[in-house]
Amino acid sequence: MQPVTTIHSRTIVLATRDIDTDQIIPARYLTSTERQGFGKALFHDLRYDKNGDVIADFPLNKPEAAGCEVLVAGNNFGCGSSREHAPWAMLDYGIRAVISTEIADIFRNNALKNGLIPIVVDTDTHAWLLEHPGVEVDIDVRAAKLTITGDREVHFQIDAFARFCLVEGIDQLGFLQKQLEAIQIFEEKRSWKP
Repeated sequence: MQPVTTIHSRTIVLATRDIDTDQIIPARYLTSTERQGFGKALFHDLRYDKNGDVIADFPLNKPEAAGCEVLVAGNNFGCGSSREHAPWAMLDYGIRAVISTEIADIFRNNALKNGLIPIVVDTDTHAWLLEHPGVEVDIDVRAAKLTITGDREVHFQIDAFARFCLVEGIDQLGFLQKQLEAIQIFEEKRSWKP
């Protein structure tokens, strides 16, 4: 995982509430445990019609969405079943953060473990972001701060361990591997041996 310290981007707005993980990445695309290649299936059934043709008015399909790395989503984003493929698909597509008033716990945890930043904001900030697609935002992971259009600052909650892992560019296993020497010393000093 690459370190995630700051993100600067314009926003894409998907105002639909209750987007579940099967809408983020339909189950029929969960055919691999590799993290790459899922971006093309992100929001597949919302982005494409039954013939596989692009739905032009879907937010991610609009020309102004090109290059945007921050998704502003409706309330209760990421609900439904647990699947790491959902943040994998978002990251593979190029989305590095999602902002909403509520993000499902399981999705939030999977996102943080994979380098996607889930940000919960107050209803007034959320309403403003929904009404202003394409606005520029800055995300500072260390400070847990979202800056909108250069002057409006909103602090968000992020678990301290998750923040450490994001900034260091490691996952939980990587964290444990960095502690290997201390673990070996502890095991050597332990009085009871298996």
